[in-house]
Amino acid sequence: MQNTRRNTILATLALAGFALAPAAAWAQDVVKIGYSGPLSGGAALYGKNVLDGMQMAVEEINAAGLDIGGKKVKLEIVALDDKYNPSETAINAQRLVQEHKAPAVLVPHSGGIFAVQTSNERQKLLVLAYSSVPQITARNNKLTLRIPPEFTEYIEPFTKYTMAKWGKNVGLAPADHDYAKVWVAAFKPAWEKAGGKIVAENPMSYNKAADFYSGVSKVLAAKPDVMFIGGASEPTGLVVKQARELGFKGGFILIDQAKADEVAKVTGGYAALEGSIGVLPVVADEDPNTKAFVERYRKKHPGKDPSSEVTLNYTSIHALAQAMKLAGSATDAAAIRAQLDKAFKALPATINFHGFRGVDDKGGTAFDMRLAVIENGKVREMKTADLVKK
Repeated sequence: MQNTRRNTILATLALAGFALAPAAAWAQDVVKIGYSGPLSGGAALYGKNVLDGMQMAVEEINAAGLDIGGKKVKLEIVALDDKYNPSETAINAQRLVQEHKAPAVLVPHSGGIFAVQTSNERQKLLVLAYSSVPQITARNNKLTLRIPPEFTEYIEPFTKYTMAKWGKNVGLAPADHDYAKVWVAAFKPAWEKAGGKIVAENPMSYNKAADFYSGVSKVLAAKPDVMFIGGASEPTGLVVKQARELGFKGGFILIDQAKADEVAKVTGGYAALEGSIGVLPVVADEDPNTKAFVERYRKKHPGKDPSSEVTLNYTSIHALAQAMKLAGSATDAAAIRAQLDKAFKALPATINFHGFRGVDDKGGTAFDMRLAVIENGKVREMKTADLVKK
């Protein structure tokens, strides 16, 4: 009886040991990558697109296997909603460091980025800044990566195209968040220097309101030739729609946060955007690697098209993982930051289809901007070289 019981216990322990062996052999360090952005309110689609790109990259990285310093590492995204509120972003960043030991956080709005930059170097937290505001890198924060190029590069081609097509009187009706304010501050003197006139200025709360008739009416009362608008794509679409319903016949300048294809889904097509200029929609890009990504994304998200919020942050998370490999650490933010330039350059074109050329000393990326105009109800790529000074 005792021998039978002893043999049963030994057999059970042997089976338990066999069951645990594979788990031990495949044990992975889990590293959390933070996200703090809008997942509710008027900018929810914008924030969700950013997150979709991050998560798609992480799924691919984990499926391929990530080995850092001889250890298997699994990446996970911890996403926190900050409602586009910078004070919430700062709180989220602190939580990500203290509760999740995150070495990096991606923030897709300038106000939140600035809030995190007040303490991230002390917290040893790498900020992945999805915003084209020049001041992000002007602060010379040693633990920041600015993902898109500076928006100021759009101002000259936007101005030249719209002035030539529509006229010199512009009405400003952008969003009222920090990013839009910085855009306006840079655009106004450039427009006036080019011989234009600002006939109206009425920023609106794109992230909170759903009715823009009053604000748009105030701008149209000044009879502008062109309207300068933009924030998240969905409310931008409402502004366009309501401007047309109020009789506006001119063109629109779309700041780079607004994507023409997403705006068109709100307006019922590109006809409402006739004569407008903005960034080239991802789905209109003829590059074979971009087209291949679009198809991969559509399979994962039936009925949806990827925006540059998806694609740029997808590539950036791949670059982050590559920088971790080069640094030999998934947790040392300074070491990871130091390898980001090499990391972007090492990515294959199937991942780096935007053509990131690397990262400068202040933490800013560079790649060729792609512009688009809406003419005859269709998207046409506009080469920047055709519009800017040679």
